[in-house]
Amino acid sequence: MPRYIIERELVGAGALSGAELQSIARKSCEVLDGLGPKVQWQESFVTDDKIYCVYIAPDEDSIRRHGEIGGFPVTSVAQVKHVIGPTTAESAAA
Repeated sequence: MPRYIIERELVGAGALSGAELQSIARKSCEVLDGLGPKVQWQESFVTDDKIYCVYIAPDEDSIRRHGEIGGFPVTSVAQVKHVIGPTTAESAAA
């Protein structure tokens, strides 16, 4: 199943409290429960004014539907084509 990176513009995201982040995470999980097991949230990275989320989903529409239902901004969605890291440099065929 495809993996996606979702960019969410949220001014002041880096200043959100632990309780606020917990509330956002709970809402996201509630919406995911309603969408079914094919849409999975792996992790998110919070920066000053954006949140970058990693999801596994059957298609981009599923990602956008999650954002609409939960009231989460979806600035952009990009499908991951390859994952590389330091060990990629050592492998014979990347």
